[in-house]
Amino acid sequence: MIKNFEDLSNKTCECHKALDAKFSGSDGKRHLVLCGGTGCLSSDSAVILAEFEKQIKERGLEDKVTVNQAGCFGFCSQGPFVKIYPEDTLYRMVKVEDVTEIMDKDIVGGEIVERLLYVDPLTKEKVKKQEDITFYKKQVRIALHGCGRINPEKLEEGLGAGAFEGLSRALKMDRQKVIDEVLASGIRGRGGAGFPTGRKWQFAYNQPEGEKYVICNGDEGDPGAFMDRSILEGNPLAVIEGMMIAGYAIGAQNGYFYVRAEYPIAVKRLRIAIKEAEEAGLIGDNILGTDFSFRVHIRLGAGAFVCGEETALLNSIEGQRGMPRPRPPFPAVKGLWQKPSIVNNVETLACIPYILREGSEKFAALGTEKSKGTKVFALGGKVNNVGLVEVPMGTTLRELIYDIGGGIPGGKEFKAIQTGGPSGGCLTAKDLDTPIDYDTLVARGSMMGSGGAIVMDEDNCMVDVAKFYMEFICDESCGKCSPCRIGTKRMLESLTKITKGQATMEDLDKLEELAANIKSNSLCALGQTAPNPILSTLTHFREEYVAHIVDKKCPAHVCKDLMKYEIDKEKCIGCGLCERQCPVSAISKTDYVAPGHKLPARVIDGEKCIKCGLCMASCKFKAIYKN
Repeated sequence: MIKNFEDLSNKTCECHKALDAKFSGSDGKRHLVLCGGTGCLSSDSAVILAEFEKQIKERGLEDKVTVNQAGCFGFCSQGPFVKIYPEDTLYRMVKVEDVTEIMDKDIVGGEIVERLLYVDPLTKEKVKKQEDITFYKKQVRIALHGCGRINPEKLEEGLGAGAFEGLSRALKMDRQKVIDEVLASGIRGRGGAGFPTGRKWQFAYNQPEGEKYVICNGDEGDPGAFMDRSILEGNPLAVIEGMMIAGYAIGAQNGYFYVRAEYPIAVKRLRIAIKEAEEAGLIGDNILGTDFSFRVHIRLGAGAFVCGEETALLNSIEGQRGMPRPRPPFPAVKGLWQKPSIVNNVETLACIPYILREGSEKFAALGTEKSKGTKVFALGGKVNNVGLVEVPMGTTLRELIYDIGGGIPGGKEFKAIQTGGPSGGCLTAKDLDTPIDYDTLVARGSMMGSGGAIVMDEDNCMVDVAKFYMEFICDESCGKCSPCRIGTKRMLESLTKITKGQATMEDLDKLEELAANIKSNSLCALGQTAPNPILSTLTHFREEYVAHIVDKKCPAHVCKDLMKYEIDKEKCIGCGLCERQCPVSAISKTDYVAPGHKLPARVIDGEKCIKCGLCMASCKFKAIYKN
């Protein structure tokens, strides 16, 4: 039981020594750490862990070798990972059948399994250590502190990595001083809007004494986003500590985690972390011998995207329908159960312990003048290195996509990057040297959002991209206000007409006018930002809209109604494989035999063709193409 500051200091010192011994090898053991993030678990990481445990026991190595799990390593396209300490050897894309070889060669024989090392795509050299992989070189881990390194289900490893040191310092300070420290750091909310965190805390602190609440927004709903999930899975103690520091600063005694139920691993590890902290006396009454008492609660969301909006989230916690409230009053004045409340997202709270532990100056030294610190991105789409990335604010899109992301697969040409999810917009090649910060992205017609970054190449149709996001937004609109409820549906209908080749230029003008009206008249941020994908693609790719409407063609050959499959008779050898694959018998023989070939070429009946693409996928001679 940790009863006071001295107990915490002693326990932290003990845990830090144990963790350092594990990483340095001074305990005389080998330690295997496996990625336990959702992505790797879906690729049998848990099965691999069980096989390691089994073989360690069978070989009688329990006193010499340990194996456990950590959070997300970040480099998702190369997982599952196995890292071996103290050598720091990193094996990637490990399968269950590789366990025996790792045990025989590395653990017993002391020989590196070369074929499981990462190969640098430029130098073709094998890389042994994680820190030497290009993907990691420009990253700075603050919000992701401990992820991929410590076991998130062991309080001791969390303490060894510095957990509760920030809270310990905060509890020795005046509450206003804590808020001043957060203000001095310059941290802005990582949930999307970028509102200064310290100012939000100040508003709540200034309210009369009484019941107040801290809420952690873990309702991450952007397509392709998994930043908050990975932080909760990899180091839940950091987010809990951030919530407690916020609670102390504003005078709250209760905190609520609002996490979507689709994150079972994150919820499980969060529950374990809360339970262990309570048993250790770090959550509860008179924490560390002070007069500060704090309780942590969890509420599961049903997966409504609109509940990422803070007032809709508050309604949901109260058991009401998840719909936004008119503002003002703002939550800092009347929030949960009409009491002063602050709502911060997972990443924001994960940064708070670092600010209190290391000092605001160190955090503020990173980033740009108006956007301090780091930002976590879920980098996905048409990029070689898909994964979780944390970079200093001010890093350019070019560095993110090409240096860290490894560029576009197959040598394709970069077309756009969608930042901010459905609420954001597209940035193009001319924006590649744009520094990533809140104000610059907004000025360019996009936004930071929670951190989704979807890369698109020349094969993406931007009208189809806008339609995809509008389908999502229509499904997720709560329906409370008519601009969003009706307007987004009308925008989707217009986009559908365009992708079917049924629209006119007048329809395009109406779509643009409607988008502007919805943006200015919707109740909450969901409706206010819903037109962004349309407006940004119209700004940068208007010619694609015009091609769909005037030429009745999709330049990227994505929109099925404006596309047809054709066979190049000169390349077709007449093997008939495409004919056999066609589910609707739309392919038949012709009388033409190409020079050098013996069998008649095939032709596709455009009336019968359902555009499934099986013919093109089956052709080994690339004789079938989209037109």
